[in-house]
Formats: sequence, structure tokens, C-alpha cells
Amino acid sequence: MEYSSSNLISFVYKNRKPIIIIPFLAMVVAVLFSGPSFIKPLFQSQVILFPSTTNSVSKALLPQTNGYGDEDIFEYGDEQQAEQLLQILSSGEIRDSVITKFDLMNHYEIDPESDYPRTKLFKEYENKIEFVRTQFMSVEINVLDTDPQLAADIANYIYKLVDKVKRRVAKGRAEIGLQIVEIEYRSLQSEIQVMEDKITELRFKGVHDYESQSAVFNEQYAIALASGAPQIRLRQLETRLDTLAKYGGKYVALRDELQLLKEEEVKLKTKFDQAKVDVNQNLPATFKVDEARPAERKTYPKRSVLILAIGFVAFVLVLFSLLVRNTLLEFRAKG
Repeated sequence: MEYSSSNLISFVYKNRKPIIIIPFLAMVVAVLFSGPSFIKPLFQSQVILFPSTTNSVSKALLPQTNGYGDEDIFEYGDEQQAEQLLQILSSGEIRDSVITKFDLMNHYEIDPESDYPRTKLFKEYENKIEFVRTQFMSVEINVLDTDPQLAADIANYIYKLVDKVKRRVAKGRAEIGLQIVEIEYRSLQSEIQVMEDKITELRFKGVHDYESQSAVFNEQYAIALASGAPQIRLRQLETRLDTLAKYGGKYVALRDELQLLKEEEVKLKTKFDQAKVDVNQNLPATFKVDEARPAERKTYPKRSVLILAIGFVAFVLVLFSLLVRNTLLEFRAKG
């Protein structure tokens, strides 16, 4: 039998009863078995957030050695920051904290004595909790659960954990950085104090400002010689000039080096202050657009879509089965 459009319409009309009744019965069964008694409805809650570009409080807000920082604490992050945020959200620390906080092993009805309970738990967690990066570089936290309030609580709790985890990681590095800078800063202060003590010793010996003292004493010595001053006056000036000659070079070297160290101390002091701020203060790692709220309508299953899909599949299967049956009967009749 060749199935032209007219033949096909005639075939469908001839077999209209099974073609109509069977899909209808399938849809009735779908209505019954898609109810909450058989398929638990799931409610979705969502948190939308944007990553921030600011990682260091001090660099964004405090003066730097070359001026003020150019980081904008209100700037949204780009693709790289969004991917980093996804990695944090997918971390085991956040997953385990959520599982413990909301006792998901019991909530998902997983027997801890069964085979591979944690594997089953993690799979159920991944099926119900999803993190998605959008085209606008925001990140969505989507949580599905049979309890709409619990879904909202989990989504909001995960958002809070993001800052907590990122702060912990950043603070650990900041504390190590603070220790390094503090050691260098204290060591430099000790070195400066030693040099200042040496310069103080030279001042007690009469060397206060080598260049000006040398100029004054040489001028006074020349005047004394020219005016025929007493020998005692000349010996006093010679003694002072000898002192300058003996300790002047050391004084100049210490003074110049001390000046360089003082400049370095200012830079290290700035770094030290910045490191203390990074350890003790923090900025949120994200911008939260909206917090999760309990959903009023279920997200899954979509009963109307499910029923229509089952009806359509049943219609196609019945039509195909009748066509195959009819073709086989014709072959047998010809044989």
C-alpha cells in the first residue's frame, strides 16, 4: 500500500478509535501518575550575584607608595572573576557545609548504611543545586527542593558562604604577607636605630655636620693664621679639624646610608599598614542582586507539558504500530 496523503487520511479515519482512545488513556494515566502522590513537586529558589573586582581593601582605599590605588570597589567583575566565583561555589568546603547545615543526607532520604551513600548524596546535591554563569557575567545560584522555604534557605546560605570562604583564603595569605612585611619592617627599624646610635657617638666626639663644620673651622683657622692668633687658639682649631678629618668620612657615610634607609622605612611602613588592613578588614566578594525567596508555584514537574508530551508520544507510537501492522498484513496477503 502506498501511503499518499489521501490514503493516509483514510487510514487514520478508519483506525480513528485506537488512535484517539489510546493517547487519551495514556494522558489520563499521566494525569494520575504525575500528581504529588507519585512525583514530588520541586520548588526553585534563586540568588543572582555579580563578582567584584576588588580583592585587596588596602589597594582600593588606602594610599600607595606611588599615590592612591586605582581599583574601584563598585566595579563588577569580568569573565575571569565570574569563573573564579563558580570555582568557589563548586568547592567541597561549600558543599560539605551545606550538607551538614541542612542535614541533606536525611532530607534526601539516603540510607547512610547503603552502598556508596556519599556518592549518592553528592549526585543528588548536584541534581538539586546548580551554579550558572550568565551572558551578563553574573552568577545564578539555583536550588530545587520539595520544601520551598528550605530551597530559599539553602540558596541564601550558599551566598553567605561565598564571602566566608573567599575571606578565609584571602586572610590566610594576608596574614603570611603581614608576617613577612613586619619582620622586614622591624629589622629595618633595628638597623636604623643602630646607625642613629653610631651617629650620636660621633656627635659626642664633636662631629655634628661635617660639611658646615669643616667650612667654618677651615675659615677660622685661616683667619687665625693671618691675624697672628695665639698658639693655644691655633691648637684648638687644629684639634677640631683633626677630629673632623678622623671621623668626618664615617659620619658622612652613616648619614647618607641612614637617609636611604629612612626612605625605605617609609615605603615599608606603608606596606605594613596595608597588610594590617587586609588582615583585619574585608570587602564583600560579590554584589547580591536579589536574595532567594520561597517559591509559590512548583518548578517541576510541568504537568501540562508532561501530559501533552505523553499524549503525543502515545499518538505517534499507536499510528506507527498500526501502519506496521497494516503493512505486514498486506505482505502476508500478497504472499
